[in-house]
Amino acid sequence: MVYKIGLLGFFILIAINLHAFQHSKSVMKKVHTEIVASFDVEQFELNELIISDVVNAKLQHKISPNNLFKIVHNQMFLGYAYINKAPSKTDTFDYLLLLDTNLIIKKAKVLIYREDYGGEIGSRRWLKQFIGKSPKDQLKYTQHIMAISGATISAFSMTNAIALFLQDAIILQQHKVI
Repeated sequence: MVYKIGLLGFFILIAINLHAFQHSKSVMKKVHTEIVASFDVEQFELNELIISDVVNAKLQHKISPNNLFKIVHNQMFLGYAYINKAPSKTDTFDYLLLLDTNLIIKKAKVLIYREDYGGEIGSRRWLKQFIGKSPKDQLKYTQHIMAISGATISAFSMTNAIALFLQDAIILQQHKVI
């Protein structure tokens, strides 16, 4: 009996881990919409970038499968899409970064916000602060990025997540991943 419960638990953990690397259809539909609008293309491919364990160990924030993609249109490289989660007060939210070929942010978007408060971080006005930022830029909440009253934790988290990704992008460039 104990063996069966342990085995069941093992399979549940595997299922959860496999599911954790997948994005929902609604998230991917939003990603598609943002890529079409930002890169002015109707058809494109998202080519998943696999980060080796050696490179991932050097990153401040590990990049899992299904998080970082090359955007390709008619065999022409357009840029990158980075999809991830960041913590809010009691949950997480999904966000998207679209970058051009020079790793300059074209778009930052909150895809799914799961809290009753703090959803203001999804406003275009606030998110446009990230457009044009690159790994060369410093991003510190309240210094370089405006604060949001009522969304302090989520705004700090989003700023920190983007700043970490941009710093990790330098390491990814050095290892010729991007």
